[in-house]
Amino acid sequence: MISKRTIFLLAGILATMACIIETSCTGDTQIPYNILLFTADDLDENSLGCYGSNVPDISPNIDRFASEGLRFENAFINHAICQPSRSVFGTGRYGHNSGAMGFIPIDTMGSRYMIMSILREHGYKTGVLSKVRHSTPDTLYKWDYTKYATDLGWGRDPSLYYEHATNFFNLCKEEEKPFYFMVNSDDPHRPYYDPNGRSATRGGQKPPSRLYNPDEVEVPGFVPDIPKVREEICHYFNSVKRLDDTFGKVMLALKESGLEESTIVVFISDNGIAIPFAKANTYHASNRSPWIMRWPGVIDAGDTDNVNFISAVDFLPTVLDALQISAPENLDGRSFIPLLKGEEQVNRDRVYCQIDNKISGGPVPMRSVITEDLIYIFNPWADGERIYRNNNEGMTMAGMREAAETDPEIASRCELFRKRILEELYDLRNDPDCHVNLIADAEYEETYHELSRKMREMLVESHDPVLEIFDSRHDEAKLLESFYKVFPKAMETDKNKAAYSRRAYIYKL
Repeated sequence: MISKRTIFLLAGILATMACIIETSCTGDTQIPYNILLFTADDLDENSLGCYGSNVPDISPNIDRFASEGLRFENAFINHAICQPSRSVFGTGRYGHNSGAMGFIPIDTMGSRYMIMSILREHGYKTGVLSKVRHSTPDTLYKWDYTKYATDLGWGRDPSLYYEHATNFFNLCKEEEKPFYFMVNSDDPHRPYYDPNGRSATRGGQKPPSRLYNPDEVEVPGFVPDIPKVREEICHYFNSVKRLDDTFGKVMLALKESGLEESTIVVFISDNGIAIPFAKANTYHASNRSPWIMRWPGVIDAGDTDNVNFISAVDFLPTVLDALQISAPENLDGRSFIPLLKGEEQVNRDRVYCQIDNKISGGPVPMRSVITEDLIYIFNPWADGERIYRNNNEGMTMAGMREAAETDPEIASRCELFRKRILEELYDLRNDPDCHVNLIADAEYEETYHELSRKMREMLVESHDPVLEIFDSRHDEAKLLESFYKVFPKAMETDKNKAAYSRRAYIYKL
């Protein structure tokens, strides 16, 4: 009698052979391509040299990689929080369709739709470095090769990434298997590298290859350029530098492995920088992401796409299309392989972004539609009483609160961040940092109707339950009723509705 182990091994061999045969029949290659997905954590797109940063020597390794591949100017993630963002990459579905609407694992029925599960079925070896829980929507899935943040200097030691990447590549060569390798840097996630701070002085973080002074960095335009903010942004850029160090080490390991020419490499961030008006929101800075791809023999080196809009939901179908593997049905994303080959593709003029739950507290649903010129945001949680807080405010928000005592403009900015309003509309051409809300501007009335129509189209197309709330937005009573219906947890957290301080506590992380 043949043992179950023998049957399993035979099945794996047959799957690998089928994958090799399928790929070789195309004439593109004789072996399956490997996939290396490298993610930065909480990286603002504009922090990289290849995306316009003027901070000296900030990202030479990533910039070099961009010169070897294709850089997208209009790339976005769909959910600007770590775990739900990575779930979108892994499933090709928005959170309300996969079930990953926050820091919530999807049920086991969803596991067969994850990209690592699909590729394993086709003979691929799967590996992950750091952010393991965040990168595994179904917690029952076990990667073939796993290293946690604690194995990698808390996800911040370039030399350890080099060591474990090298080990993984060697294992794949020994087993003669193609790979799907998700390499997650914990940089530039908080805590930012402060050479005089706790993380450095208590034997914690590996120093970056270069440190920055406050006068060398650029403060993002969506927060005020005041001393405390600039100081924290300086520490942030120290972490960006170490991210680049790590990326360079992983690319070196890939080159030394001899697998570089048979590997498709993707570089992205999971969301924007962890300061107000970016991460854990649906603003332009929340969702825009660097997205660079290198595909030897297919993508032209040094190319840039500044026309087409892509987002995280497109990752899974694009990878499967590149490997000529059938994608699951009912995905929210679609392959953009034509763009990688220099061809045109229709309906690439907008993206759809969402937030449902933060890591704790009541639900704070937000939706946005982003086009080349405009962003429209719907905040059904914003009723003038609920207070928005998250764990990404740091010294930046502290500095803003201090300045708000004497600066009315900064005070207004802080008030907006805490309470929001139901709808926001910004002109990205003239106001890319989203300071002037045009929702009540008569000159933009037609624009508002156009963007709100596009929002509704996306809600319908994606089967988003927020549609019911959206259609009730002009009726306060119906809005509240539908909000509680779609997000029943909000009813529990809103019980003491008259107590402002209680609500502030509920929404504090």
